This record gives sequence, structure tokens and C-alpha cells, in this order.
Amino acid sequence: MAVDVLVVRERAAGERRVAMTPETARKLSALGATVWFEPAAGQAAGFPDQAYLDVGAQLADDARLALADIVLCVQPPDNARLAQLKSGASLVGMLHPQADAERAGLIQSRGLQAFPLERLPRTTRAQSMDVLSSQAGMAGYKATLIAAQRAPRFFPMLTTAAGTIRPSRVLVVGAGVAGLQAIATARRLGAQVEGFDVRPETREQIESLGGKFLDLGVSAVGEGGYARPLTEEERAEQQRRLGEHLRLVDVVICTAAVPGRPAPKIVTTAMVQGMKPGSVIVDLAAETGGNCEATRPGEVVDVNGVTIDGPLDLASLGAVHASEMYARNLYNFVALFLKDGAIGFDWDDELLARTRWVAGG
Repeated sequence: MAVDVLVVRERAAGERRVAMTPETARKLSALGATVWFEPAAGQAAGFPDQAYLDVGAQLADDARLALADIVLCVQPPDNARLAQLKSGASLVGMLHPQADAERAGLIQSRGLQAFPLERLPRTTRAQSMDVLSSQAGMAGYKATLIAAQRAPRFFPMLTTAAGTIRPSRVLVVGAGVAGLQAIATARRLGAQVEGFDVRPETREQIESLGGKFLDLGVSAVGEGGYARPLTEEERAEQQRRLGEHLRLVDVVICTAAVPGRPAPKIVTTAMVQGMKPGSVIVDLAAETGGNCEATRPGEVVDVNGVTIDGPLDLASLGAVHASEMYARNLYNFVALFLKDGAIGFDWDDELLARTRWVAGG
């Protein structure tokens, strides 16, 4: 009996991405699956229904959700739809089960094989499945464009008949995938760019993109490529030095985040009040609380003439390419357990074992 793979249409407000593109639908069919898509699943990302039909995918009716063996999503289906999944079905996406007790309970009670891809180990082998990195790249790019739009000045240096305009000074806080993309994009726009991260090994990456590494004398190397929490003494010293430096900066792009935890507070309200009027802060970390104390997720606020933007779901602003990357990530992960038209889990494979979510695990 063929394995049914279904991609759902995203229903969260502002979500335009899709978890399967016509390209990956064709590849999943080649693995022996029967591929289904909900009506208009890819419409907002630029993939009309006909594009799926052209590669052999089938249009799903309302009953298909309860029949699917593998369900692909970007954000988790709402709990009413989650309750319709059949026992033992595999659910793959950015599920964040720990964020909703009812969702976690449904996954457990329905006996679902839940694979929250935000739990994927950060290993070389997992890179082609790393949804956090692929989506962070788009988020960093879009955050920089928002910053350039909000800034009341040019990013590049200009020589005009009215005199020379100096380039904007841009500081990117956090040098993960999003931060590095923000640095690269700001440099392409002609800004004078600095990057700050508490992990000293990021200096080489920042400098390779044309940015200058801002050394505040604090090092906090943690596990898995992420920063460890700072001690109170380290935090106080970091904030003192950073506050002084922000007085010279025109634009700040905040990108520091650790999956599964609230975003670290790095830019205090007092620091914001010390910045020049007309400065701009774009807080990419707004979805998990923000790196800036004054950030209001989903809003643009003014603090003493400093504009603070807390955009949400930035990757969706680039839905075409974000979906293409995300869908390839999911295809590569599903290919670990879908072979020759059959599902088989090798729990000795750390990518499957460590990504699968079980209650209390």
C-alpha cells in the first residue's frame, strides 16, 4: 500500500510559506509516495495548484488529513486539525511542542511520530535538513532591507554636488546565520558595518564578509555552536561597553537567539535613550521576546526619536526562496525514513532519534 504524503496549507496569520514545492513533490513521488496537497497550499508562496498537478501530485479533500501517513507543515496545524491525524502518522515541521501543552498532549495521545526540525542536531550531515539556518538567512536579509527603509539616511557614502554624504554605521548584534546574512547585505548596500557576538570564533566570519568585529571583552562560548548565558559580571561589563558604542551607531540589527529559549536582552532601554535621534533598531529576535528591552513584537515604536521595529515572520516576506529552501530541508529529512514506497525508522540514526519528540524528552 502506497505511503500518502500530504502538505497542508498554512493557516497562521502572515504565514506565506509552504512545506512542499512542486520540485520536492516530484522527488517525494520518486521515493514511492503518493503526494497530496491541500487547495492553495503553495499559492501565497508563488506555487499555484496547477504546478503541483503538473508533477503528479493530487489535490486533497478535507478527509485526506485523517488518512495521510506523513504530514508536512511549516508551522504546526492548529489543535483541532492535529486531533484529526491518524494514530502513528508522522508530522514534520517546526512544531515547537513545548510551547503549547495541549499540542504536546495531542501529539502524545494520538501516538504521532512528531519531528520538530528545530531539534535537529547541528552536525555536518544535517546541514541539508537545517530549517533554522535556511530560514534565518532570509530573515537576516529582510531585516537589513527593513532597516535601510526605516533609516532616514543613505546606507552608502555618496559624493554629490551638495557635498559628501558619509556612509551609515550599522551594528549587527549576533553572528549566527541571520546575523552574517545581515552583515553581508548591509555591506552590499554600502554601509560601514560592525558585527558583535560573544563567541570570539565569529570574528573571522564577520571580517570575511567585510565587517569589523566589535570586541567588548566578553567571551561566552557554549555548546552546539550557541552562546552560553553570561554571568552577572560579564553582562554588566558588556552592557557598559555596548552602551557607549551605540551612541556612535546609526542602525542596529539584532539577531541573537538560542532555539527553545527567550531571546537574550542585550540592548537596554537606557542604551536606546542614549542613541542619536533618527537611529533605527530592527529586532529580528522579536518573535522570542527581542534582544532590545523596548521592542514590542509586531509593532514599530519610537523611543526618544529612535525607531524600534519588531517584525514577525520575516522569512515569509521572501516566501518563494524561503519555501524552496525549507521544502528541500524537509525532503532531505523525510528521505531518511521513506524509501521504496515504505516507511522505516532507523532509531540508531541520530538525526531521527534526536529530532523525534516524545513527552518529557
